[in-house]
Amino acid sequence: MKVIFTRDFLALILSVAVVGLGSGATLPLTALALTQAGFGTEVVGLLTAAQAGGGLVVVPLAGWIAARFGGREVIVGAVLAVALATALMQLTSNLWLWALLRVLCGAALMLLFTIGEAWVNRLADDASRGRVIAIYATNFTLFQMSGPVLVSRIAGFTHSRFLICGAIFLLALPMLAAIRTTPRASDDEHAAHGSWRHVLPQMPALVIGTGFFALFDTIALSLLPLFAMSHGIASEVAVLFASALLLGDTTMQFPIGWLADRLGRERVHIGCGLVVVALLPLLPWAISSPWLCWPLLYVLGAAAGAIYTLSLVACGERFRGVALVSASSLVGASWSAASFGGPLIAGALMKGAGNDAMVGVLLFAALAFLAAAWWEKRRAPLRAAG
Repeated sequence: MKVIFTRDFLALILSVAVVGLGSGATLPLTALALTQAGFGTEVVGLLTAAQAGGGLVVVPLAGWIAARFGGREVIVGAVLAVALATALMQLTSNLWLWALLRVLCGAALMLLFTIGEAWVNRLADDASRGRVIAIYATNFTLFQMSGPVLVSRIAGFTHSRFLICGAIFLLALPMLAAIRTTPRASDDEHAAHGSWRHVLPQMPALVIGTGFFALFDTIALSLLPLFAMSHGIASEVAVLFASALLLGDTTMQFPIGWLADRLGRERVHIGCGLVVVALLPLLPWAISSPWLCWPLLYVLGAAAGAIYTLSLVACGERFRGVALVSASSLVGASWSAASFGGPLIAGALMKGAGNDAMVGVLLFAALAFLAAAWWEKRRAPLRAAG
């Protein structure tokens, strides 16, 4: 595997991983705090969507911001912004202010992830791209899955728990200081031939696959504990359900990336979608049986995470230069849109139709990914002939 693990590369993936720990803790902590205050799933979904909305707003500006200020500078600013916004949640219980702070967090995190993912993709060659992107995703998810565990430890610190989460983000700053140079977007990266209008028709399955995992990830961190508690699971155990999903995501991304490098990305990508569709309907039935539930969550997390990882891999395979920047922006937009709308829909359906509606929302999104992948596969011979 021809990969140059420079100091800058290691510093980048570790700093983004620390941010994963903070974000993995903040979302379930917000959901838990709202539930303890007597609010329902629709309010939890609304606050979760507010964060996603912040990311969606900043996506069109990401390229300009990166070109104007540089990658490392933008990432440092994003870390400071999300740390401050999270800490300020400790000082107020006003829902409108919480929503505004979550919007700020979403905008900062979207800038950080968009720049980080585009940079890592540029460092990988086609032969090893699946494994390189898997290393990046694994490091991020390894820390993110520790977030719910952290919440289970600090949930009782009602006067300092958001301050603790805010301080966690600041741990990324020493690693970012170690980065010597970062890619700077050039002025021609918004040229017409690389615009999103030309790129989008070439990647519908990648956009929808990213949207599916964004929905899956957001719901796992915010609504899955509430789903588990509705089935009689104690709150201390329910918050660990997300960690089980993220454990599967973390430990299996490199093996799945290796498999994709050997067998072909498209084949493995679709296979992961089929696994998700097969396992999701079993979740309400298996949740009361620990010997079934924990393995199911593990495999489900692995397959769902691979749909996103292999979407990033495919972006690097299909696009270069200007087009890769546009593709990364579309991936970011898809993530934000799904994270914004999904929790609103899922929270409302869980309130109106029962908590098992969460599974139906995720299943619909997974089926949409498979449909888009099938459509892309049918169009591939036409593109080659053209």
